[in-house]
Amino acid sequence: MSRSARRITATVLASGALLAAAALPAVADGHGHDRDHGHGHSQPAPRSAVVLGAVQYNSPGRDNGSNRSLNGEWVTVTNTSRHTVNLRGWTLSDESHRSYRFNLRLAGRSSVRVHTGVGRDNSRDVYQDLRRYVWDSNDTATLRDDRGHKVDSKSWGRHHGGRR
Repeated sequence: MSRSARRITATVLASGALLAAAALPAVADGHGHDRDHGHGHSQPAPRSAVVLGAVQYNSPGRDNGSNRSLNGEWVTVTNTSRHTVNLRGWTLSDESHRSYRFNLRLAGRSSVRVHTGVGRDNSRDVYQDLRRYVWDSNDTATLRDDRGHKVDSKSWGRHHGGRR
């Protein structure tokens, strides 16, 4: 089989697998990474229905360390599928490896904001209960599933191509 025929066949098979996976409840598993399961070859991981959304890394107003200011910085986690996803054991971390561990189920087609400061968790907002800022002006938020597989990441600032 020619190289181009193999590529076309692989693309068709991968597309079918992604469509089949989209019909099932969302399971995040290493979005954006190649994995080798000991078979001597790597396959791209399926894309997760849970993704990082908007990031507010510089809280509005003065950065005075107050709880209000700390809660002014946040990261949004969005479930793009129509199925509820259990995020228990998932983590959100920054480049300095400061990490927040989730203990919630995220309804389909909904989002939750992960605030830095102290607060009362609900279905739309959860709080890291920290008393110091987490997100720097040049940073990366990384979302990992309960097995430690990278699900999604989002970078901003001049060291990351200026994306905001």
